[in-house]
Amino acid sequence: MQKITVITVGKIKEKYLRDAVAEYAKRLSKYCKLEIIEVADEKTPDQAREVVEEQIRDKEAERILKYVKEEGYLITLEIRGKQLTSEEFSEKLEKLGVQGRSHIIFVIGGSIGLGRAVLDRSDFALSFSKMTFPHQLMRVILLEQIYRSYRIMNREPYHK
Repeated sequence: MQKITVITVGKIKEKYLRDAVAEYAKRLSKYCKLEIIEVADEKTPDQAREVVEEQIRDKEAERILKYVKEEGYLITLEIRGKQLTSEEFSEKLEKLGVQGRSHIIFVIGGSIGLGRAVLDRSDFALSFSKMTFPHQLMRVILLEQIYRSYRIMNREPYHK
């Protein structure tokens, strides 16, 4: 059974999003061992200069990398990453399992993105869209797609 770790910057404040995360976590328990790790986010001042934003991303990157295990396959969610169909995403997860990569780590950055150290450690950059989504909502979307992937792998029906 694969282990899936989702590392996210910040907490989910809205109950409806927490409920959705809990629902997908429950559904995924049949297919994988899921772990969700929340690291603290830094407050970003309005109109922050790029150098300040970079310092914030670096601090968050340090917190994220504490949880990235050496043997883990790291997938970062990035606007400039590769876009996959649900079927291609499912194939990717399945191939990783076949290759013996039993621990897959997904990272969702904070509101200003991921630090250079995390991007450099990434094994695969994944994009869900060219659009920007709130990172709390992205957690739900990611878990839904992981769940859909396992349904596809197991040739189980799932609404389209």
